[in-house]
Amino acid sequence: MSGQTDRPTLLYKLYCGLTSIIGPVAWRTVRRKLETAGVSPERQKERLGYPSQPRPKGRLIWFHAASVGESLSVLSLINRLGDRLPDAEFLITSGTPTSAALIERRMPPRTRHQFPPLDTGGPVRRFLDHWRPDAGVFVESEIWPRLIVESANREIPLALLNARLSDKSVEGWRNRPKTARFLLGKFRLFLTQNEKTAANLIAMGAKKERVHPGTNLKAMSDPLPVDEKVLGTIRKQIAHRPVWIASSTHPGEEEAVLAAHRQLLKQWPDLLLILIPRHPERRDDVVDLVRNSALEFALRSAKQDIITDTQVYIADTLGETGTWYALCPIVFLGGSLKEIGGHNPFEPAQARAAVITGPGYFNFAETFAPLIKSGGAVEVQDSTGLAQTVAQWLSDSAALDAARAATQSCVNTQETALDDVIRVLCQQLDLKKVTDPISSG
Repeated sequence: MSGQTDRPTLLYKLYCGLTSIIGPVAWRTVRRKLETAGVSPERQKERLGYPSQPRPKGRLIWFHAASVGESLSVLSLINRLGDRLPDAEFLITSGTPTSAALIERRMPPRTRHQFPPLDTGGPVRRFLDHWRPDAGVFVESEIWPRLIVESANREIPLALLNARLSDKSVEGWRNRPKTARFLLGKFRLFLTQNEKTAANLIAMGAKKERVHPGTNLKAMSDPLPVDEKVLGTIRKQIAHRPVWIASSTHPGEEEAVLAAHRQLLKQWPDLLLILIPRHPERRDDVVDLVRNSALEFALRSAKQDIITDTQVYIADTLGETGTWYALCPIVFLGGSLKEIGGHNPFEPAQARAAVITGPGYFNFAETFAPLIKSGGAVEVQDSTGLAQTVAQWLSDSAALDAARAATQSCVNTQETALDDVIRVLCQQLDLKKVTDPISSG
């Protein structure tokens, strides 16, 4: 954009001034959280822009994400870009200790992780001075004004990938049109999750030719890792018992899941539920709920085995969800019985599981749509509907096989979509090799 849209607005200047004032308070809060999570003092200082690793030689492509879901969603993209650009190195920044731990376990080649700088002058400048990225990709709704503006001022080409804006966020930016145009003008490319976000960005001031409607990047992520040793051990403990999974559950959802399980136990007395709370630190609350439901349980974090009497296995560990999905083809995906937004259905689908969801999956509406239409996913309203769907798939193997085939078909269509994302990203951010096919013509 040109003219006045290139000039910092009064609101942006006020933001910079305010964040400079509250920066020390924000740092103390952030440091306390990182310290509580066991992050080392050296790595805590990454939030102040002090690096804990050297910058690699050559081109460096930087991805900035918020937390777990956003971070993991770009790993398959980095893997594919790494194949296409063998001379490139990669940096991924995310703000939570949980995301850092999971990224470390699945780190692609030539990639390193750092915590992002606080969005104040000193930390942002130190970060950019050290890393000097050749391109920056912000994921979803990670709009940090100072980081974006400082990057663009250094002529770092920027993209907003997998863009998603809530109605509330859109309304807020529309009340600040000059600042919205100023910030959006710093991006060369917007790859949105859906047509609605694309239209909103254009209405907010983004140039139409820079906006590309796409699909949810999380639907294109690599399959979750499976620990074959753990998988074999748990399979022996389960033996021939029927199993179903309730994954990524939130407060207020476990009650419905346990009610459905008690109903199902009347028909399948040896049925096992693998319960995977979204946040493992909630284990005490989940244990209390299961105990109060008069159900026998085992706790993964306590290394308790599944025995004949175990009715619920509480899988309260990080990084093992892929292993649990490999155990069982029936998965209820939480964050959906409450108005939370849902979670990525392609993670269980990639394990060839049939998926059940509540109605509150609005953050993944475009992802669920083809799955539900094909029969690979089923929407339920409550514990009764949940029990009925699980019962149908437990009793009708042909129906379960058809649902699993449908999920696999939907997963297969994502390969082409990911290739399209990479092609557009390379074109718009000048991520080309001399021998790259898109460089010619």
